[in-house]
Amino acid sequence: MSDHVKIGLIQASNDVHGDEPVAVHKEKAIEKHIKLIREAKAKGAQIICLQEIFYGPYFCSEQKTKWYEAAEEIPNGPTTRLFQDLAKELEIVIVLPIYEREGIATYYNTAAVIDADGSYLGKYRKQHIPHVGVGEEGYGFWEKYYFKPGNMGYPVFDTAYAKVGVYICYDRHFPEGARLLGLNGAEIVFNPSATVAGLSEYLWKLEQPAHAVANGYYLGAINRVGMEAPWNMGEFYGQSYLVNPRGQMVAVASRDQDEVIIGEMDKKMIREVRDTWQFYRDRRPETYDDMTALLP
Repeated sequence: MSDHVKIGLIQASNDVHGDEPVAVHKEKAIEKHIKLIREAKAKGAQIICLQEIFYGPYFCSEQKTKWYEAAEEIPNGPTTRLFQDLAKELEIVIVLPIYEREGIATYYNTAAVIDADGSYLGKYRKQHIPHVGVGEEGYGFWEKYYFKPGNMGYPVFDTAYAKVGVYICYDRHFPEGARLLGLNGAEIVFNPSATVAGLSEYLWKLEQPAHAVANGYYLGAINRVGMEAPWNMGEFYGQSYLVNPRGQMVAVASRDQDEVIIGEMDKKMIREVRDTWQFYRDRRPETYDDMTALLP
């Protein structure tokens, strides 16, 4: 396994009006992202991550049961199987963030991880679920209406090219899971997101480089672009990026364009940084009991 791995991050706008049927959203978005994945492969990408719930709008802007129709089983749903075939064809690892249904009507915000031979390695379920309004129109980040909190911990997947962890959007505000992904062996963590301009934008390039430095791994942050009708609750500001364990930006996307960005991951740098900054050696877990004992 080479020390040098090409990482592809894909950010895109949603091209379908929110009033259209769920099936139309999924068909158009999947078609679009398959083309972008092929573009990323042509540019040398070996591991590719898409944005949060890539196959439609950020429907959590409203609270409607319509969007439950977008959920699928993982790995037995059609979208996972389709991208397993694509991963095998292109010999790439795909981090695939989709809306998951378990059983009859239990829903999670999930990312499936597919290896370069097309095999399904497992999934991560978003742990931290926001629920907050934006403005007077009643729009917001109404995620507790759609998702249960994750219940599968912070797994790391040993892919053909690197050990991969996943954190999803709002998770990025919580350093505890970011550390657990490092403890579980992650060499790179992906954070597929859907976040709009405003209060959180200044944190976009602050928190995640800090996670990369504190935990000694690469981090790929992915955000969608554009305005999404009919909600238009804010601009999804893109600026997807790959950051290294020294907190340096390896590659950064534009603010307002569909874009495939490619950055190189150097595993030797991970070892060098961890040998220099012995954060794992010097941490004191026996002193942290209050983190779980104290309630707000």
